Amino acid sequence: MSETNQSNDILMPPTDKPALPSGLNVLTILTIIGCILGLIFGAYSFATAKSSLDKMEAAINSPDYEKMPEFAKKMMSPEMLDIARKSYENRVPINLINFVALGLCLFGALQMRKLKAQGYPLYVVGELLPILATAFFIGVKPLTGMMGIITIGLALLFVLLYTAQRKYLTVK
Repeated sequence: MSETNQSNDILMPPTDKPALPSGLNVLTILTIIGCILGLIFGAYSFATAKSSLDKMEAAINSPDYEKMPEFAKKMMSPEMLDIARKSYENRVPINLINFVALGLCLFGALQMRKLKAQGYPLYVVGELLPILATAFFIGVKPLTGMMGIITIGLALLFVLLYTAQRKYLTVK
């Protein structure tokens, strides 16, 4: 038996690299998936921005608008139309900032997978940029609706979860 162990030791040299903690592993995998989905949905929303705005305008101006249920009217109110119009008018800078933010989150997560501490602040900036871009270009109203609350809540949750994993990160 000792011969087998000795041959395994020769085949597998010792590593000085610490293992990736399971919590950090799960967080970074979820971040990578989220970044890929964000890129896909961001590109789709950029490509369909005009048609979405036109459909909303048509729905508000249609004679059937008054027959809609209240929850549908809230989603297609003149206030929501104004938000959609501002989003369309500022789609280029908003999407550029969002794509930069996705890149920062992805790069930060990849750095944290290597247990490098410099990935954490990159990730946090990447989470905050889209929220700030929305507030700057459109206003805070979209951030106070249900989707805004979910977006901010998820960003805050992931930042807090990554903060709890910082003890495993090194400055190297």
